[in-house]
Amino acid sequence: MLGLFVILYIFVTILIGAFASRYINSSQDYVLAGRRLPLVLASSALFATWFGSETLMGASSKFVDGGILAVIEDPFGAALCLFLVGIFFAKPLYRMNILTFGDLYKNRFGRKVEFLSALFMIPSYFGWIAAQLVAMGIVIHSLFGFDIYVGILLAAVVVLIYTYIGGMWAISITDFLQTILIIVGLLVLVWDLQDKAGGFETVIATAKPGFFSFFPPLETEAILAYIAAWMTIGLGSIPQQDIFQRVMSSKSEKVAVYSSFLGGGMYLTVAFLPLLAGYFARRVYPEIAAGDNQMILPHVVLVHSTLFIQILFFGALLSAILSTASGAILAPASVLGENLIRPTLKNPSEKLLLRVMRSSVLIVTIVSTGMALSETNIYQLVADSSSISLVSLFVPLVAALFWKEANASGAVYAMFSGMIVWLGLKFFGPEWLPPTIPALGISFLGQYLGRYIKISLLESDLQLSRDSVPSGGL
Repeated sequence: MLGLFVILYIFVTILIGAFASRYINSSQDYVLAGRRLPLVLASSALFATWFGSETLMGASSKFVDGGILAVIEDPFGAALCLFLVGIFFAKPLYRMNILTFGDLYKNRFGRKVEFLSALFMIPSYFGWIAAQLVAMGIVIHSLFGFDIYVGILLAAVVVLIYTYIGGMWAISITDFLQTILIIVGLLVLVWDLQDKAGGFETVIATAKPGFFSFFPPLETEAILAYIAAWMTIGLGSIPQQDIFQRVMSSKSEKVAVYSSFLGGGMYLTVAFLPLLAGYFARRVYPEIAAGDNQMILPHVVLVHSTLFIQILFFGALLSAILSTASGAILAPASVLGENLIRPTLKNPSEKLLLRVMRSSVLIVTIVSTGMALSETNIYQLVADSSSISLVSLFVPLVAALFWKEANASGAVYAMFSGMIVWLGLKFFGPEWLPPTIPALGISFLGQYLGRYIKISLLESDLQLSRDSVPSGGL
């Protein structure tokens, strides 16, 4: 019965993609839903940006082992990102009326920086998408007994079909419906598990010392890890295309700002539900929780819950994974199509641009599926994805929006210096030093030094790019 529900759910999702395709007549319709999303759809889309396998399976398992301090990155850092977007970034970005972050870099720093930013941004999504496909593979394995790798391939096909057909319209509509299912399903599961565990107060009162502590001990290593956890998604996801697309898809500037705040508030509250569910599950069923922590909730629900709760939970789980995966695929595909492929075409028609965007969705899905088949640790797949954009793209974005003296040379120095330092420290640095902290500092330094050490080829390209911007452009 549960398997039948899953199949029906996936079929309905594909139908929504087919329905949404009726609204797509241009590349802007496909990438930004025609900039017509009302507050309720825009807010649910922003909430669903990261509410996927990382939160339901990755973060919940980290919380079970390490308490609050183990999940600062998600949900706290993720919610911080949405609040910061609403405060500082949504308004200036919405006014630009551009399709991708690459367009911002092109208008501000020139075509060469546009190209380089795309090269840094696109790979940062592969691990994120792969994590969702791995999670979906685990779910299919749990329900039908298929090998996990078969489940990954099936998941990739499903997400590809409805993203390819419906674009941002399909993602936004499904995000709204899936958000409702996520909240209802998790509320019922948490209530059921806490009741079996003896109630909220009893379980929380017996937690080990420091489990619910929000601040780290006063030790250098712990403080640095704490700061890095806030930064990874809190700052690292701001220059990401998936956030940008959801903000830009709003029907007005006010909706863009308010939806960021609402999405952040929803994330900060709803994301605690799977953490609590995992915690209660560990207390009630320690024999199941002793295995793979990523599988605590799916196993507990399958073995000890009623069919009604199973349907709600797996509906919520599938909703979270599919909504995150589809948005994560469309984001780099948009950058690939708009900022790498489109400049090579001469006066492309809207019909051709739509084909380019859909072909880019196919390419991104294939690459991410290959990564998913080679790595099955969800938390590790996600962690590096946000770090890449943090150390390479965050500083140029802030400089482009808020520093008039920023130039193309500084943007390139910021991208390469931050990435090189991060890679070096990640593989060869001391374990106590999170590589994102010094890498971000070096990226800021690179942007600043660009004022004095200019690359003439980049600056001349910038002038040509500005000359080509029509009146009213950036």
